[in-house]
Amino acid sequence: MNERDEKQQGRCLCGAIEFEASRLPLWIAHCHCQSCRRNTGSAFATFVGLPEAGSRYLTGTPRVFASSPGVRRSFCENCGTPLAYAADRFPGEVHVYVSTFDNPDAFPPELHVYVAEAIGWLHLDDGLPRYRTTSRDAAPIE
Repeated sequence: MNERDEKQQGRCLCGAIEFEASRLPLWIAHCHCQSCRRNTGSAFATFVGLPEAGSRYLTGTPRVFASSPGVRRSFCENCGTPLAYAADRFPGEVHVYVSTFDNPDAFPPELHVYVAEAIGWLHLDDGLPRYRTTSRDAAPIE
């Protein structure tokens, strides 16, 4: 059994919210969309797509912000750590920020999404497939 098969835990910066994921990831991706960049204050965000049924909060309850129609972003109201993304267009999934896991190395990225919105000065030569929007919407580019 590899570490991705095991339960993985994580938390916010202050520790008020702790969570657990007990199912294998559906995918792991770098997202370059403007909304995720603004939410994290970084050049891109890295998510683990998980079945919602296999994820749960162990302590604390995150605040939820409706960042756009059908999109909910969870965060710790104490320290501001972004925790998760959920959207009506991805039913049954929760997208958790890789950096909030205790062992983020268990989730190496597999692809890039929303590269059409990527910051122009960011150049990552990692060889991963890149998608103009999501990997569900089109074939990889480049």
